[in-house]
Amino acid sequence: MFGTSRLMKAALAATALVAATAASAQSNPYQRGPAPTASSLEASRGPLAISQFTVSRPSGYRAGTVYYPTNAGGTVGAIAVVPGYTAYQSDINWWGPRLASWGFVVITIDTNSTLDQPSSRSRQQLAALDQVAALSRTSSSPIYNKVDTSRMGVMGWSMGGGGSLISTENRPSLKASIPFAPWNSTSSFSSVVTPTFIIACQSDIIAPVASHADDFYDSLSRPPKMFLEIRGGSHYCANSSNNDKGLLGSKGVAWMKRYIDNDTRFTSYACSNPNTLAVSDFRTARCS
Repeated sequence: MFGTSRLMKAALAATALVAATAASAQSNPYQRGPAPTASSLEASRGPLAISQFTVSRPSGYRAGTVYYPTNAGGTVGAIAVVPGYTAYQSDINWWGPRLASWGFVVITIDTNSTLDQPSSRSRQQLAALDQVAALSRTSSSPIYNKVDTSRMGVMGWSMGGGGSLISTENRPSLKASIPFAPWNSTSSFSSVVTPTFIIACQSDIIAPVASHADDFYDSLSRPPKMFLEIRGGSHYCANSSNNDKGLLGSKGVAWMKRYIDNDTRFTSYACSNPNTLAVSDFRTARCS
């Protein structure tokens, strides 16, 4: 009898969990995949299988690689990631499969010239998003009917980070942005309404935090925003060669899930202070 009672309680608990998950999914049509855990977010891949392809005819930028989930169970948001001055996709491409495996179509690009300035990088980033939207309407494309073009975000490193800030300024419909080690000659982005997560590198001598990331963060007076600084990090602290992919991947995925997918299951992971020695500064405002 005792064993039967325990089995009945377990069955009832499982039924309640399924019902709660179904109710949550019904209340948020953008929700994709299982609820996150700290360990699942820190892993190198998320719960979804992914594939990738090279864009055969880039439109407005030099080259692109698209990463996408193959079993997301509906349309997903899209994110364009752009590298920095003198850099290539290889410097930032770890973000592609990381984000795709949590339910996004992600395009990483090479710019027309490695010397392109932030404003040019922004134009190319938005062109890449527009091409992803076009590919999602093309029946021969691997991402045909996979993209919700109303839910898009941007990411970028260095001048690509500066470009991402410009992109949010010029396209306020963007749902989320993550500039990392951002560089821009303009310090004020007070008109931006896109939720923005700035990753800074404490020992950055190319885009010093005090005159770049700090100023950008302080100028964001309207949207949810977050600032995380990697202790002792160089200008390359969020790139493919970094040692903090667990931390940054977790925060980056959670931010995009919270604001592109409106998935509140990720709120605490996106907004909370990680309280680790790897972080030398953490700030947030209106993040909920």
